[in-house]
Amino acid sequence: MPDVPEVLTAPLVVEFPFTRSLGPVQSAFLTGLRERTVLGVRTGDGRVIVPPTEYDPVTAEELRALVEVGSGGTVTTWAWNPAPRRGQPLTTPFAWVLVRLDGADTALLHALDAAGPDTVRTGMRVRVRWAAERTGAITDIACFVPDDGPAGEGPPAVHGGEFTDPVTMLTAPARLDYTYAPGRAQSRYLQELSAHRVVGERCPSCRKVYVPPRGACPTCGVATDTQVEVGPRGTVTTFCIVNIKARNLDIEVPYVYAHIALDGADLALHARIGGIPYDRVRMGLRVEPVWTGDGRFPDHYRPTGEPDADYDSYKELV
Repeated sequence: MPDVPEVLTAPLVVEFPFTRSLGPVQSAFLTGLRERTVLGVRTGDGRVIVPPTEYDPVTAEELRALVEVGSGGTVTTWAWNPAPRRGQPLTTPFAWVLVRLDGADTALLHALDAAGPDTVRTGMRVRVRWAAERTGAITDIACFVPDDGPAGEGPPAVHGGEFTDPVTMLTAPARLDYTYAPGRAQSRYLQELSAHRVVGERCPSCRKVYVPPRGACPTCGVATDTQVEVGPRGTVTTFCIVNIKARNLDIEVPYVYAHIALDGADLALHARIGGIPYDRVRMGLRVEPVWTGDGRFPDHYRPTGEPDADYDSYKELV
């Protein structure tokens, strides 16, 4: 029975800014928040939707009739959050609440600053606490707070949606923090890479060698546990030219990422190509790994100087 490697784990963060342009409805809504005004949109049958949508969720009719609703409202449902996470509206325990603002027919999700879960209830009155500095984002509503005032009366007022210096773009950060555990097969693969060896696993049924190994054959569905050293040289099967510089990645653009079929492997891996101008990278280019310093994996692959591989030798891996 083969030795079972120590299964590796590592923290991993996936983070990027998501930027989108705003149509007239969303632009007016976010600009209104900057000006301490909450806008909704009226549907053809008279319902008022807050936050406003550009299309009726029932009929798909385009919506443009903006109205101003109140900054006070009623909690329709809630859930207590005892341990706020990074980036959430408050740093102390709070309640997530759905609030139907006065004049609206739908509820807005936000945070309620409350002393404890025993002070929150469905039907309680709340009001907006505005952020001290507002930029035209949902965070311009810092949170909701309990309010003893009565519900607003009368229909919401028609609003033209016109503001000075309207917000036209929205940038929202997206971030996912988690702990990655690659499993037995890939843990062994990573440990072998630190010794400058590339080791895959062979399927006992179809005899294909997979690099990086997956612990099971994706074709036959059977476990793989026979280690096979491959490469380290290989062939570029296909590639792309990257023209956008990634944050925290010290590589000048343009550069090339490619699928590389290592000699003896039946699955192409993904790696950067260096040591050659980006516009000279091509299918069939023979390459080899380059380790730098005490790196645990190749920094990039570079041309070996060998003649290009014949297309028939790698066409099944394109």
